[in-house]
Amino acid sequence: MTQPTAYIGRPLTPAPGAATGELRVARFRPHARRLLWSALLLIAVSGAVGYLTGNLPAPFADWMLWAAATVVVLLLVVIPYLRWAAHTYTITTRRIIEQRGLVARHQSELSHVRGYTIAERRGPLQRMWGCGTLTLSNGVDAPLRLVDIPLVTLVHEVLADQVEVSQIIAHRDSQSIPRLPEGPTPGQPAS
Repeated sequence: MTQPTAYIGRPLTPAPGAATGELRVARFRPHARRLLWSALLLIAVSGAVGYLTGNLPAPFADWMLWAAATVVVLLLVVIPYLRWAAHTYTITTRRIIEQRGLVARHQSELSHVRGYTIAERRGPLQRMWGCGTLTLSNGVDAPLRLVDIPLVTLVHEVLADQVEVSQIIAHRDSQSIPRLPEGPTPGQPAS
């Protein structure tokens, strides 16, 4: 059951007291700008291996070149990419969740209902790349830092909207639903 709204295009709100499901609003990763050096290194290693294969001096063999290139690519290209891919931020209708870690997964979350302040910081390089850092603090738990967020102003607005909507629904649900006074039953005289 939902409550109709007067605004066209606005989502229907759940009925007072009805359980609301948790929906995913957005899921994103930090900006990929940190992978620039890995990409440039991959191009340079590929070019060097292509040029030096068959052109190495006598004591070195091609397999040594390929082994060294493989180690460099694994350590400086593949592992940074996997670390970047394993770091996600998820905004739902109830909370924001940060998950990170390749082997051991770490998760931190912050509930919208409790409310929090949002501090936005954008350094010169972050402005150039179109990203920024958001710090969410509710005054009780440790602040949650969302580092190198793409489209940081949009994420800031979405978080502010989610906090507002969550608090409105929590306030509305905390109010008791007024009961209608029982009137006289048919056939009984009103007193």
